[in-house]
Amino acid sequence: MPEPFSVLAEPARRRILDLLLKRPRLVGELTDALGISQPGTSKHLRVLREAGLVTVRRDGQRRWYELRAEPLTELDAWLTPYRWMWADRFDALERQLESE
Repeated sequence: MPEPFSVLAEPARRRILDLLLKRPRLVGELTDALGISQPGTSKHLRVLREAGLVTVRRDGQRRWYELRAEPLTELDAWLTPYRWMWADRFDALERQLESE
């Protein structure tokens, strides 16, 4: 199974997840939204599926891709101890903006 961080390093894969966040989609819809070829979209979907980030549901000849939240929840849990680093910076930025 691919490492989630290496899978998410690819911008097209992050965009696919953004699109699937709203609702399940067909390959053709994702291809149109991404502006890449259907084989390219399918390749990214395969990587996301192997990483457990998406599932596919067959409906006759069509394949619906859906986001799986569980792996992202695990990534979020791993990132939790690091949040203080950017939370402090956002607080400092807010104070700076308020003082101007």
